[in-house]
Amino acid sequence: MISPIVRIVLFCLLVLPLFAQSVRVSDAQMKQIYEEVKTPFKYGLVITPADNSQKLDCPTVFRKGKKWYMTYIIYGGRGYETWLANSNDLLHWETQGRIMSFSDTTQWDGNQKAGYNALQDFQWGGSYELKKYQNKYWMSYIGGAARGYEAGDLSIGIAYTDQNPTNVHEWQRKPTPVLTAKDADTRWWENRKLYKSSVIHDPKKRTGHPFVMYYNANGDTTGVNKTRWFERIGMAVSDDMLNWKRFGNEPILQHPVGITGDAVIQKLGDTWVMFYFGAFWQDRKGAFNRFAASTDLVSWTDWTGENLIEPSEPYDELYAHKSFVVKHKGVVYHFYCAVNKQDQRGIAVATSADLGKSKKNFVAISKKQ
Repeated sequence: MISPIVRIVLFCLLVLPLFAQSVRVSDAQMKQIYEEVKTPFKYGLVITPADNSQKLDCPTVFRKGKKWYMTYIIYGGRGYETWLANSNDLLHWETQGRIMSFSDTTQWDGNQKAGYNALQDFQWGGSYELKKYQNKYWMSYIGGAARGYEAGDLSIGIAYTDQNPTNVHEWQRKPTPVLTAKDADTRWWENRKLYKSSVIHDPKKRTGHPFVMYYNANGDTTGVNKTRWFERIGMAVSDDMLNWKRFGNEPILQHPVGITGDAVIQKLGDTWVMFYFGAFWQDRKGAFNRFAASTDLVSWTDWTGENLIEPSEPYDELYAHKSFVVKHKGVVYHFYCAVNKQDQRGIAVATSADLGKSKKNFVAISKKQ
């Protein structure tokens, strides 16, 4: 007769490894996802800065009624602000105005408010509408008090509104950040700065909580300075959108060198897909967009094949990164941040079908500049 202790040991040795393997997305499934989401046709720039003092970044696309909307951020020397644009066809966009602006510099987020819409319909090819919780629309955002490009302490805040999210107005904000690099439970890889976050609503509570946040951060406790800028993706969870706690101790996605960041989640059938960007890896130059997949929102299988988006055109020859992907009427639209060698930064799109070429360009740089 086998003793209870031996039974437990056998279970751990034989059964648990099988369970661990079962959560991995197969190579065949990963290839199918790649074939579904790839966008080989670069349409080009769709939103560009008004002048060369501004840099545009981080598109988030959603739909309401018959129109499409995009929130994105602008850096103009002081810090980040969040803006709104609209479109009838996902290719031609009109800027509407700011929805999260600079404020009193005594506030923790006075000079940095980089917002990302939350609680969107995550179904691939779905409505892409923003969903309400407690009769409000929600955003998570990077906040900070210091002036400059991602300067000083950067933390994650929560904003909300009970107004129409397609109208230009200032969103309300929780007065204190929900996650910081100085929290008592801060993990080894996030003790410097916290960056972009994406929040989904999971009614099935796969993590034990209805709201799940994916965010990237940098930091290190090894004392090795060169690794302190490496960014990794981790998780946090919430029961009410206002109070958040970290989930797990380790990053859920990382690479040996460089940046792994800006996760955006969609669901293709029974599989979750995380679109994210990589930069300055050992085996790849510049910045580029990739994906990972999961069956449980926690364990992620990384795609090892070709980049989804990478530098190839004069307008994105330095960086082509930071995804937001939608599928509409059979066409996949992959929005991303395009940066040229003059460090001009705007929003571009690539598509799964050839829809022509954009006529939009960056503002010409004068010789004096």
